[in-house]
Amino acid sequence: MTEPHLPHRRGFLASLRASFLTGLVVVLPIGLTIWFVWAVIGWIDGWILPLIPAYYQPDMLIGRWFGPEYEFPVRGVGVLVFLIVTIIVGWLAKGLIGRSIIRSGEDLVDRMPVVRSVYGGIKQVAETFFNKKEKSFDKVVLVEFPRAGSWALGFMSTRPKGELAERLAALGPDMSAVFVGLTPFTSGMLLFVPTKDLVMMDMGVDDAAKLIVSGGLVYPLPKDLT
Repeated sequence: MTEPHLPHRRGFLASLRASFLTGLVVVLPIGLTIWFVWAVIGWIDGWILPLIPAYYQPDMLIGRWFGPEYEFPVRGVGVLVFLIVTIIVGWLAKGLIGRSIIRSGEDLVDRMPVVRSVYGGIKQVAETFFNKKEKSFDKVVLVEFPRAGSWALGFMSTRPKGELAERLAALGPDMSAVFVGLTPFTSGMLLFVPTKDLVMMDMGVDDAAKLIVSGGLVYPLPKDLT
């Protein structure tokens, strides 16, 4: 007597499952994005707020303005302070006095063996990423890695310079620096490969990063469909 109802029951459960998966596809990116932004703001606040005197802390200001019974978690104050201070420092660094102060500070750092290495590395990376005159990671390539016959997506970095360029020139003509990111893009490695052995891609850097992060699940749409 119950067998005729089984197809209807299975169809109802399948519909619920399909609706749940569809909702998950919609909710998960939104939720994770909000969580990520919220976590980053909290991390910056945790780094900046301890530098602010206790009298000017957000919770102390709210307590003085509205009374000690009001407790409201304020996020984003550290981000706002960081943005304002960064803009002011950048504006000062453009002037003659600011450049002199920065030069004096860097001369002091150069006298510290360990600190100068850390500072120099971070400064070089920051200048590479934020320097508008020199592009970085502007091309996506296929490179044979980790062995012949296996191919990995890579990002062309800046051209080799200085001693490295001289040493590579002795090994072969026209070598390029390629950064190969590892899924889920928490690490990677820098390779120096002959440019002729690279396969240039039309794929954008953002699309290639999504493909690597997703482990090959998210492929860019063809250009004629975008």
